[in-house]
Amino acid sequence: MPAVCKILLLICLHSEPMEMGSRNEHSGKGAMWELERNLDQPMDAEAGRLRNMYREKTYPTILMLRLAFQSLGVVFGDLGTSPLYVFCNIFPHDTIEDTEQVIGALSLIIYSLTLIPLVKYVFIVLRANDNGQGGTFALYSLLCRHAKINIIPNQHRTDEELTTYSRRRYEEKSLAAKIQRWLEGNQFRKNVILILVLFGTCMAVGDGILTPAISVLSATGGIQVEETRMRNDVVVIISVVILIGLFSMQHYGTDKVSWLFAPIVFVWFILIGVLGAVNICKYDHSVLKAFNPIYVYRYFKRGKDSWASLGGIMLSITGTEALFADLSYFPVQAIQIAFTMVVFPCLLLQYTGQAAFIASNKSQVNHAFYYSLPACILWPAFVVATAAAIVASQATISATYSIIKQALALGCFPRVKIIHTSKKYLGQIYSPDINWILMVFCIAVTAGFKKQSQIANAYGTAVIMVMLVTTFLMIPIMLLVWRSHWTLVVIFTVLSLLVEIPYFSAVVRKIDQGGWVPLVFAAAFLIIMYVWHYGTLKRYEFEMHSKVSIAWILGLGPSLGLVRVPGIGLVYTELASGVPHIFSHFITNLPAIHSTLVFVCVKYLPVYTVPLDERFLVKRIGPKNFHMFRCVARYGYKDIHRKDDDFEKMLFDSLLLFVRLESMMEEYSDSEEYSTRELSNGVTTTSSIVNNNNIEQMNYTSSHDSIVPAQSPSNNTGSSSQVAPAPASGQAAFQSVGDEISFLNACRDAGVVHILGNTVIRARRDSGFIKKLAINYLYAFLRKICRENSAIFNVPHESLLNVGQVFYVTCFNDTRYDVRQNKQVPDPSNSWHSFIACTHGDNVPAMEDADDSRAAEAEKVILRDRNPAGSVESLAWRPRWLGVTKTMEQRCQSGDGNGEFRGYL
Repeated sequence: MPAVCKILLLICLHSEPMEMGSRNEHSGKGAMWELERNLDQPMDAEAGRLRNMYREKTYPTILMLRLAFQSLGVVFGDLGTSPLYVFCNIFPHDTIEDTEQVIGALSLIIYSLTLIPLVKYVFIVLRANDNGQGGTFALYSLLCRHAKINIIPNQHRTDEELTTYSRRRYEEKSLAAKIQRWLEGNQFRKNVILILVLFGTCMAVGDGILTPAISVLSATGGIQVEETRMRNDVVVIISVVILIGLFSMQHYGTDKVSWLFAPIVFVWFILIGVLGAVNICKYDHSVLKAFNPIYVYRYFKRGKDSWASLGGIMLSITGTEALFADLSYFPVQAIQIAFTMVVFPCLLLQYTGQAAFIASNKSQVNHAFYYSLPACILWPAFVVATAAAIVASQATISATYSIIKQALALGCFPRVKIIHTSKKYLGQIYSPDINWILMVFCIAVTAGFKKQSQIANAYGTAVIMVMLVTTFLMIPIMLLVWRSHWTLVVIFTVLSLLVEIPYFSAVVRKIDQGGWVPLVFAAAFLIIMYVWHYGTLKRYEFEMHSKVSIAWILGLGPSLGLVRVPGIGLVYTELASGVPHIFSHFITNLPAIHSTLVFVCVKYLPVYTVPLDERFLVKRIGPKNFHMFRCVARYGYKDIHRKDDDFEKMLFDSLLLFVRLESMMEEYSDSEEYSTRELSNGVTTTSSIVNNNNIEQMNYTSSHDSIVPAQSPSNNTGSSSQVAPAPASGQAAFQSVGDEISFLNACRDAGVVHILGNTVIRARRDSGFIKKLAINYLYAFLRKICRENSAIFNVPHESLLNVGQVFYVTCFNDTRYDVRQNKQVPDPSNSWHSFIACTHGDNVPAMEDADDSRAAEAEKVILRDRNPAGSVESLAWRPRWLGVTKTMEQRCQSGDGNGEFRGYL
């Protein structure tokens, strides 16, 4: 076994330097050539960037030891409470034949702890962190950055230049390059990886349900050792009360009591370690022979009962995944020190001591931990065990919140409320929706099964599934990120599966004995997560293929064919490039618009965080006298858009900085588009944007491009006169940069309105049953119960304007669904059925039919054809947010098969 460990340790030490062939790719061409190459960037390269400068932090020895001590209370609680229920699940019916059977089981426990938590996780998997972040989504983020396998919408090549976006380049003929092309070349493979990640995440959520149940129930079961007449129902009731109290206190956070976690768990480990050493000396020291792996072989020779007991033996490594999932709280070295110096030795002593006690008291295997205690410390040990179980449960619950937050940021979970419970520690979050769901399921499992043996079967299924997912994800990580030799990858995979596959086969056998529970939980969460991701992706694809052409906007003239009133309109969109089609409906049906428009895109990237100095990308849309800008706000999956961030102020400061730098660069470039970013040392860099009309592949599209040009209205509504003072021409727009800044400040003082899109998608009538079920019912229901965008972005209620559309999900081709003919008809413009819902401060629900009973909630209704030739409809209304009164008349004639437009104003 030492030789095997040495081979595995080589895997974590084998990695090539970060820089590859591109290092010398342009050497010898001179500094001016490099400068011109950096300036001549393609469109949408909005900001100057730094290379990834992330380095693993180094800590003084004293601080590292302190962090290692604190990690005991957060990372190792679940693993440390496993001795409470391991042996009773290995021998559930007191079927111990002789001492050698106990020694064989102990030998399996010893080498399982050695190979899985110690070698695989502590020395290998922990190194596969995403800049200090761990968990299944961290592995997925690493893969997404090294191969374009992510199907997260709204990504752009400029995101790869973030300082936290580390990525390697590969030689064309290398094995890593071949694997990269193989993964990127097929959409099915991308979906398989995504489903694998989502499945592992769902199992981790199931772990958050089962850990509190089995830990608390096992700890409180010690009462029956002293009170032998106490019924098991009473123990269940006590456990349920503790669980209710635990989940009910979550909204207070753990900031004020977290300092107790490490001392409690440390005392627990010292207790079980000393108790184990005493039991070895007191009962049967012959169990030390279990360190000889030959007893593993002899244990399996006993027959299929030994193989069936693997489900109980596997419980000794439960909580191992927490070593990786909770990595964000502590550095890798701190976890390695804590595990090797405290956790691992104490666990070995405790399991060996329990085996010595069981070998001498074969009839007391149930609650063997409490029976092996001296009578004088039974109740103190019971208190410490219960406290340790609560701490372990708390750590698992907190980890579940973090997992949901990561899934939410990557667009794989419905928008739920996330609350920061600590001003000091940003990682301490709380989700009330998830908390109550966990509580209901946890209580249902505890009260439904009542016995820890059935919960253990369910627990084992969840744990081994997560371990297998991690093993499979580590294969591309080692090949693409570490670029390890393929022989080392094979050794790691074979040795990991050699341990995990037998455990998996054992827990599958117990699916009908409680193992089905995590599978049901995982299936439910997987459906929710995948349907949400699928619906979000389809909605984004439709918006991408129907965005407005810049040529159409330029044709409207400087005033956009509308009255420009003082103020700033922040138009939120999911498009990081291009103008959303909702804007064309907006200016078509409204008589006035703000003097300054900013298209705001808030998006999350597959990185753990985005530094504040790189968060905003600003560019100008059209000539200066259009007063239109784009601002992309980028976040990592650990970042949270908080209410106290003063998002509006940071956005406006970035806009002003952009205007200043644009003025500085005009003498060096004819382009009117620049990108800005202020570096951490106070230096600001700029890079010009070169206009081009090339359409990028995939989702990368410039704001000057449109895949499907939107149909322009024949006549612009409203007046072209300017209400707000603004220059008339582009070149003489402002005498100086100070004039434009003064104009922007005046617009800001006049008021800021947040305009949010509310897109509703529906499956076509001729779509399949599964698509209709997923889109029309599941996705629609999830959107209905999840939080609104205004709450996610913390938009003030008094300055909110909602604009919405209904899209029919279909393939993008030269046909469309016609409402009147009830079939697909040729239509190069890919028109669709849509609506506009505009309110001031209130959300109008999406309405598909004019005669819907909910139409009473809208102020006025317009029905007209999307074809400019149609019947006459007129509407007199007063848009309160603009403070003007305008009569709008839309003239149309009836046409053949052009769908319907339905507006609710």
